[in-house]
Amino acid sequence: MQNFDDIRFYKDEEVQPALMEYSRHPMVKALLQFTFPEKDFGEIEEILKECHSIADFQQKVIYLTVEKVLEKTSEGLTDGGFEKLDPSESYFYISNHRDIILDTSLINYTLLNHDLVMTGSAIGDNLVQKPFLMALSKLNRNFLVLRNQSPREMLKSSMKLSAYIRKLLMEDNRSVWMAQREGRTKDGNDVTQQGVLKMVGMAKQKDEDILDYFAKLKIVPVAMSYELDPTDMLKMPEVLAKRMQEEYKKTANEDFNSIMQGAMGQKGRIEINAGNVLKAEDFDKIREKGLSINDQLKEVAQLIDRSIYRSYKLWPANYIAHDLLKNEERFRDRYSDKEKRQFERRVSRRADVKNPLALNSYLLMYANPVINKMSLNEE
Repeated sequence: MQNFDDIRFYKDEEVQPALMEYSRHPMVKALLQFTFPEKDFGEIEEILKECHSIADFQQKVIYLTVEKVLEKTSEGLTDGGFEKLDPSESYFYISNHRDIILDTSLINYTLLNHDLVMTGSAIGDNLVQKPFLMALSKLNRNFLVLRNQSPREMLKSSMKLSAYIRKLLMEDNRSVWMAQREGRTKDGNDVTQQGVLKMVGMAKQKDEDILDYFAKLKIVPVAMSYELDPTDMLKMPEVLAKRMQEEYKKTANEDFNSIMQGAMGQKGRIEINAGNVLKAEDFDKIREKGLSINDQLKEVAQLIDRSIYRSYKLWPANYIAHDLLKNEERFRDRYSDKEKRQFERRVSRRADVKNPLALNSYLLMYANPVINKMSLNEE
């Protein structure tokens, strides 16, 4: 039996002690008071005492937190494709990644609404360095992806992570969520990293074909689409540094600020769409090409990408950004004059419009999903 204690989320019997230990932490208390503004803290503690499992905590507290966030910071959440999934099955959801905490929270909110198995979700250990954040993540069924390791340690921890994902999906009948890449997409260009798939494939049996293994995991590509990105300005320094081929160093509280801004900033409309489950025949087509393992992984990554592009909801802001970027009116029928004026006002407030590279980078953040969807028509 492999020991996963350093990366796993809480067992149900650990939930109550963790809640009692951390419920009075100022940040956790603030979160609870945000969720239950009409209750005093004594009443909130009574609700926590009724949480004897992660499922209890998610349904009695976190579901309501997400509902409050949507109510205050969005114009509503819609979804599609989840009705095709089986409530008794576990699935491996791989989605594009725009927001540190919200992506997985909104997917689980949607799964609960459809009575589907909720996920164990991957989170970088760099995001949960503070004890109260670690406790909150384990209470939300997050498991840890260990970062900043030597190549040798990285290989060992990747193998353990892969084995844990296999255990959750195949033994525990627990769905899993993972982002398609390490770190968020900062430039709006959602691309699956081969390295993520390589890590997932490490847990296949010795004599098992990696494509056969992927078919068993029941991979569901998911497209997360926010009309407006409340963290777009926070992402700009890193985007610009990358474009100028400079090294980018995060500031001390950068991730925490992104989490808070992502949760509390205005997002407009949000849509989450689940693509079709990747089936054995999808992988058979790749196998028939007689490629190397690395090239097979590349093809699987592209399969996931195409599914995400296909089901990604494009908003007026995306089309406007594309037209401004290209200096054309190709998508003029997809937005109104008012929507264009509003977006241009947003650009002038948020991007350094005198700096051509900064302006171009900001517009690309919103235009890249359009460019990616258009690439499907060229196949």
